[in-house]
Amino acid sequence: QVQLVESGGGLVQAGGSLRLSCAASGRIISIKTMGWYCQVPGKLRELVATITRDGDANYTDAVKGRFTISRDNAKNTVYLQMNSLVSEDTAVYYCVAEGVVKTRDGYGLDYWGKGTLVTVSS
Repeated sequence: QVQLVESGGGLVQAGGSLRLSCAASGRIISIKTMGWYCQVPGKLRELVATITRDGDANYTDAVKGRFTISRDNAKNTVYLQMNSLVSEDTAVYYCVAEGVVKTRDGYGLDYWGKGTLVTVSS
């Protein structure tokens, strides 16, 4: 089994910063893509950013220039540095090991964390 645990959410004022972390654990050999999605009540979960094992990053337009995704492959950890936060960034942020995950027990697909709440006050 692969488990993802997010941390770093909380309450921040508009214009402030937060850094989210997500550690994947289990009998992991490799994770090609890790990423962050966000969800607000009544809406579908939406992409924030993803990053491949090689460091290729992809961002949704709304966060370009403000958020930076990074990862530590040795630790199976992904980070999201969130700067210049606005009230519209308020959401539950979910970490994902996206696509095929290679483990010592075989292959798995799409593992999600339980989410961490980010609240931006205006």
